[in-house]
Amino acid sequence: MADKEALRALQSRLAQRLQEARSTVRGRAWLAVECGRHGFLFPLQEAGEIFSMSPVTAVSHAQAWFLGVANLRGHLHGVVDLAGFLGIGALSEGRDQAMLVGFNTSLDVNAVLLVDRLAGLRGEDQLSAEPADRPATSAPAFAGSRWRDASGRIWQEISLAGLVKHPAFLKIVR
Repeated sequence: MADKEALRALQSRLAQRLQEARSTVRGRAWLAVECGRHGFLFPLQEAGEIFSMSPVTAVSHAQAWFLGVANLRGHLHGVVDLAGFLGIGALSEGRDQAMLVGFNTSLDVNAVLLVDRLAGLRGEDQLSAEPADRPATSAPAFAGSRWRDASGRIWQEISLAGLVKHPAFLKIVR
Protein backbone atom coordinates (compact mmCIF):
# COMPACT_ATOMS: atom_id res chain seq x y z
CA MET A 1 0.00 0.00 0.00
CA ALA A 2 2.84 2.37 0.83
CA ASP A 3 4.36 1.75 -2.61
CA LYS A 4 1.12 2.78 -4.34
CA GLU A 5 0.90 5.92 -2.25
CA ALA A 6 4.53 6.79 -3.00
CA LEU A 7 3.90 6.24 -6.72
CA ARG A 8 0.80 8.45 -6.62
CA ALA A 9 2.78 11.16 -4.84
CA LEU A 10 5.57 10.91 -7.45
CA GLN A 11 3.05 11.12 -10.30
CA SER A 12 1.37 14.10 -8.67
CA ARG A 13 4.69 15.94 -8.20
CA LEU A 14 5.77 15.18 -11.76
CA ALA A 15 2.41 16.30 -13.18
CA GLN A 16 2.69 19.53 -11.21
CA ARG A 17 6.25 20.09 -12.44
CA LEU A 18 5.17 19.36 -16.03
CA GLN A 19 2.39 21.93 -15.76
CA GLU A 20 4.74 24.51 -14.21
CA ALA A 21 7.35 23.83 -16.87
CA ARG A 22 4.83 24.23 -19.68
CA SER A 23 3.84 27.63 -18.37
CA THR A 24 7.17 29.04 -17.17
CA VAL A 25 10.03 27.51 -19.17
CA ARG A 26 11.38 29.69 -21.92
CA GLY A 27 13.09 27.93 -24.75
CA ARG A 28 12.75 24.26 -25.43
CA ALA A 29 11.91 21.75 -22.70
CA TRP A 30 11.38 18.00 -22.74
CA LEU A 31 10.18 15.05 -20.72
CA ALA A 32 13.12 12.64 -20.60
CA VAL A 33 12.37 8.90 -20.72
CA GLU A 34 14.45 5.75 -21.02
CA CYS A 35 13.84 2.64 -23.11
CA GLY A 36 16.54 0.03 -22.66
CA ARG A 37 19.84 1.86 -22.76
CA HIS A 38 18.43 4.66 -24.88
CA GLY A 39 17.35 8.09 -23.72
CA PHE A 40 14.55 9.96 -25.45
CA LEU A 41 13.20 13.49 -25.14
CA PHE A 42 9.51 14.23 -25.70
CA PRO A 43 8.66 17.93 -26.20
CA LEU A 44 6.65 19.08 -23.18
CA GLN A 45 3.98 20.73 -25.29
CA GLU A 46 3.33 17.36 -27.01
CA ALA A 47 3.44 15.09 -23.94
CA GLY A 48 0.34 14.37 -21.96
CA GLU A 49 -0.60 12.63 -18.75
CA ILE A 50 1.66 10.01 -17.19
CA PHE A 51 0.16 6.77 -15.91
CA SER A 52 1.53 3.86 -13.91
CA MET A 53 1.46 0.51 -15.67
CA SER A 54 -2.10 -0.84 -15.93
CA PRO A 55 -3.57 -4.12 -17.13
CA VAL A 56 -3.51 -4.31 -20.92
CA THR A 57 -5.99 -6.33 -22.97
CA ALA A 58 -4.32 -7.81 -26.04
CA VAL A 59 -5.74 -7.18 -29.51
CA SER A 60 -5.72 -9.91 -32.16
CA HIS A 61 -3.73 -9.44 -35.36
CA ALA A 62 -1.85 -6.40 -34.06
CA GLN A 63 1.81 -5.62 -34.50
CA ALA A 64 4.02 -7.04 -31.71
CA TRP A 65 4.76 -3.51 -30.47
CA PHE A 66 1.04 -2.72 -30.09
CA LEU A 67 0.42 -4.36 -26.75
CA GLY A 68 -3.34 -3.80 -26.70
CA VAL A 69 -5.69 -1.44 -24.92
CA ALA A 70 -5.83 -0.21 -21.35
CA ASN A 71 -8.55 1.54 -19.39
CA LEU A 72 -6.90 4.70 -18.06
CA ARG A 73 -9.12 6.96 -15.98
CA GLY A 74 -12.21 5.56 -17.68
CA HIS A 75 -10.96 5.96 -21.26
CA LEU A 76 -9.55 3.28 -23.55
CA HIS A 77 -6.03 3.94 -24.83
CA GLY A 78 -3.92 1.93 -27.23
CA VAL A 79 -0.65 0.87 -25.57
CA VAL A 80 2.49 1.09 -27.74
CA ASP A 81 5.76 -0.41 -26.54
CA LEU A 82 8.09 2.38 -27.67
CA ALA A 83 11.21 0.21 -27.61
CA GLY A 84 9.48 -2.46 -29.67
CA PHE A 85 8.16 0.10 -32.17
CA LEU A 86 11.63 1.62 -32.59
CA GLY A 87 13.20 -1.82 -32.96
CA ILE A 88 15.49 -1.44 -29.95
CA GLY A 89 13.95 -4.22 -27.87
CA ALA A 90 10.64 -5.03 -26.28
CA LEU A 91 9.25 -4.86 -22.79
CA SER A 92 10.54 -7.67 -20.62
CA GLU A 93 8.72 -8.90 -17.56
CA GLY A 94 9.62 -7.30 -14.27
CA ARG A 95 10.32 -3.73 -15.29
CA ASP A 96 9.07 -2.23 -12.08
CA GLN A 97 9.62 1.38 -13.17
CA ALA A 98 7.73 1.09 -16.49
CA MET A 99 5.34 3.96 -17.11
CA LEU A 100 2.79 4.98 -19.72
CA VAL A 101 3.20 8.41 -21.28
CA GLY A 102 0.16 9.90 -22.99
CA PHE A 103 -0.02 12.35 -25.84
CA ASN A 104 -1.18 15.94 -25.40
CA THR A 105 -4.92 16.19 -26.03
CA SER A 106 -4.25 18.60 -28.91
CA LEU A 107 -2.77 15.66 -30.87
CA ASP A 108 -6.15 13.88 -30.65
CA VAL A 109 -4.70 10.39 -30.08
CA ASN A 110 -6.03 7.86 -27.59
CA ALA A 111 -2.75 6.08 -27.11
CA VAL A 112 0.09 5.90 -24.61
CA LEU A 113 3.74 5.00 -24.98
CA LEU A 114 5.20 2.36 -22.69
CA VAL A 115 8.64 3.43 -21.51
CA ASP A 116 11.03 1.71 -19.10
CA ARG A 117 11.53 4.69 -16.85
CA LEU A 118 10.88 8.40 -16.49
CA ALA A 119 14.10 10.39 -16.24
CA GLY A 120 12.64 13.80 -15.35
CA LEU A 121 12.52 17.10 -17.15
CA ARG A 122 15.25 18.60 -19.32
CA GLY A 123 15.66 22.14 -20.55
CA GLU A 124 17.67 23.48 -23.44
CA ASP A 125 20.04 25.07 -20.93
CA GLN A 126 20.95 21.59 -19.60
CA LEU A 127 21.83 20.07 -22.99
CA SER A 128 24.10 20.75 -25.92
CA ALA A 129 23.16 19.90 -29.49
CA GLU A 130 25.01 17.04 -31.14
CA PRO A 131 26.12 17.38 -34.76
CA ALA A 132 24.12 15.27 -37.20
CA ASP A 133 26.19 12.15 -37.86
CA ARG A 134 23.86 10.48 -40.34
CA PRO A 135 22.04 11.59 -43.47
CA ALA A 136 18.64 13.08 -42.68
CA THR A 137 17.01 10.60 -45.09
CA SER A 138 17.94 7.60 -42.89
CA ALA A 139 16.09 8.89 -39.83
CA PRO A 140 12.31 8.74 -39.54
CA ALA A 141 10.52 12.07 -39.78
CA PHE A 142 9.63 11.99 -36.07
CA ALA A 143 13.30 11.76 -34.99
CA GLY A 144 14.52 15.19 -34.04
CA SER A 145 17.89 16.43 -32.88
CA ARG A 146 20.29 14.56 -30.67
CA TRP A 147 21.43 16.20 -27.46
CA ARG A 148 24.18 15.56 -24.91
CA ASP A 149 23.80 16.22 -21.20
CA ALA A 150 26.50 17.23 -18.69
CA SER A 151 27.27 13.58 -17.89
CA GLY A 152 27.91 12.83 -21.58
CA ARG A 153 24.72 10.86 -22.18
CA ILE A 154 23.09 11.20 -25.59
CA TRP A 155 19.36 11.90 -25.78
CA GLN A 156 17.31 11.52 -28.97
CA GLU A 157 14.45 13.96 -29.42
CA ILE A 158 11.19 12.36 -30.58
CA SER A 159 8.45 14.55 -32.02
CA LEU A 160 5.24 13.06 -30.70
CA ALA A 161 3.27 15.11 -33.24
CA GLY A 162 5.39 13.56 -35.98
CA LEU A 163 5.13 10.08 -34.48
CA VAL A 164 1.33 10.04 -34.54
CA LYS A 165 1.38 10.90 -38.26
CA HIS A 166 4.04 8.32 -39.19
CA PRO A 167 2.61 5.56 -41.46
CA ALA A 168 4.28 2.75 -39.47
CA PHE A 169 2.80 4.05 -36.20
CA LEU A 170 -0.66 4.18 -37.73
CA LYS A 171 -0.46 0.63 -39.08
CA ILE A 172 -1.12 -1.47 -35.98
CA VAL A 173 -2.50 -4.43 -37.94
CA ARG A 174 -0.03 -7.14 -39.01
